[in-house]
Amino acid sequence: MKRQFKSAVLVIMAILILPCCAGLKKMQTNAGDIRFKASPEIMETHAGNVEISFNGHFPQLYFDKKATLTATPVIRYAGGETPLKPVLLQGEKVLGNNRIITYDAGGNFTYQEKFAYKESMRSSDLVVQMKAVRGSKCVDLEPVIIAKGILALNTLMAVTPKTIIGIRREANNSGQYNPDIDPFQRIVPDELLADIKYLINSAILRTEEATAPDVRTFLDYTKDAHQDDRKEVKKVEVTAYASPDGSLDLNTELASKREKSSTAFVEEELKKARVEANLRTRYTPEDWEGFREMMEQSNIQDKDLILRVLSMHTDPEVREREIKNLSAAFTQIAEEVLPKLRRAKLLTSVNIIGKSDEEIVAIAESTPGALNPAELLYAASLTEDQEKQLKLYQAFSQVYPDDWRGPNNAGVVLARQMKYAEAKPLFEKAEKLRSDEPVIQNNLGAIALFNNDVDAAEKLFGTASGSGNEVNYNLGLVNIRKGDYNKANQFFRSEADPNTALVKVISGNYNGALSDLEEYDKPDCFLKEYLKAVIGARTGQESLLFDSLRKAISYNPAMKRTAATEMEFRKYFDDSRFRAIVE
Repeated sequence: MKRQFKSAVLVIMAILILPCCAGLKKMQTNAGDIRFKASPEIMETHAGNVEISFNGHFPQLYFDKKATLTATPVIRYAGGETPLKPVLLQGEKVLGNNRIITYDAGGNFTYQEKFAYKESMRSSDLVVQMKAVRGSKCVDLEPVIIAKGILALNTLMAVTPKTIIGIRREANNSGQYNPDIDPFQRIVPDELLADIKYLINSAILRTEEATAPDVRTFLDYTKDAHQDDRKEVKKVEVTAYASPDGSLDLNTELASKREKSSTAFVEEELKKARVEANLRTRYTPEDWEGFREMMEQSNIQDKDLILRVLSMHTDPEVREREIKNLSAAFTQIAEEVLPKLRRAKLLTSVNIIGKSDEEIVAIAESTPGALNPAELLYAASLTEDQEKQLKLYQAFSQVYPDDWRGPNNAGVVLARQMKYAEAKPLFEKAEKLRSDEPVIQNNLGAIALFNNDVDAAEKLFGTASGSGNEVNYNLGLVNIRKGDYNKANQFFRSEADPNTALVKVISGNYNGALSDLEEYDKPDCFLKEYLKAVIGARTGQESLLFDSLRKAISYNPAMKRTAATEMEFRKYFDDSRFRAIVE
């Protein structure tokens, strides 16, 4: 009796368990009927991430009504794997809030996710692992590969942000800064002015005027310039005037006489000093321009009204009459302004001729303190030897320790040698000396970008905006990192190098990319040739592909390993010509 009861229990249990096992077994056996479609079929990385999207389709009469299925996408690559967020699906009789797949009709689901890219993922598989569960039973379904490889062309960006040499100390009057203008001038124009004053209605040159300090200084300046080998007298000029009061005829005659008396005086003095100069002379009957300038600088009553009269009327007699009608103001004008306009203006213009390049280099290397800042900076520009440049900028910092350009420029030399860690403290020192200098902000941005701090770099480049094409180029690199290739291309408009070509390749502008690469004349550049090979692969130009890839690997043998897993070349992975290059 006991034996019969035990047998009955076993039969009942088998009846209960059989549907469960049969349902899961069927799902496991027919797992090949599940269809997956990834979009795109080859994954791509942008802005440091890979976005994946795929659809899953379950056929009719497949999904057990009481089963739950967990589908986990996994990125498998050499040396590891990265599981992604799983998706849960359930049969129609399961209590839960997951996506329902019916037994009779089947069903679909869509999956989207992104993950951080690693270089080791270049050659990888996107695999969907599935586990089906019913009650206490579970089975693993055969994993399905739904995508192979990751296109990572944008990761080939050369992280070579441009730094800027500091040349000018100050911005110009409009507040704009142009780092392309070198303040060093071998020939510097200079001039000196002096006035000989006359009494009203007189052309007699008085002794006190001939011996006035400013007149004597003018004569000494002219004599010294004539005798100095590093100065060239361009012109000596005498311009005589009458003040704008009285009749025009009287003032014309008066100005002419003053020109003659002042010219005779200057000629005699130059003769005594043995100065040979082409003396230019002229006279102006009424000095209305001088009057306007003095009025603008004065605090005279009704000043604005008088200036308005000058702008409204051009006839000198009308001007004089209207101004005299302002009786109180005219009295002050007659006392403070008009006497200064009864004069002869003396002008000497000279060119100060600077040191030759050879002299500047010799002094910079021996006694840099004997050069002014502009000359010492110019000395560094006369050599292509970066070690010599670095020494000169270091000498500049010792001679002019409060000038930001010394540490900044030394930092630029180190950055160009890819010594960004050594350049950083120099740029920081420059910033302490001049915190509002946009050139320094650009250079600090270059450090941030090299260290992959894209947000900080973008902020610093934004602060430096307008200080040179280098900043635009750097913002182009930032936008490559952010995956905004259209914007990067806009910033790259004035440049042509592998980075600008890279953006064009990604955007599908292959002719533009090839043009940039041909314009870039740096020899033995592996990235230039590698990008040409990619263009060859994309456009079916096999000779361009193989010839350029062969050159790229000869310039940089490490690219052999990259090329072997480069999904851009996937169509040629089994091609004997390709294998011969990368193996």
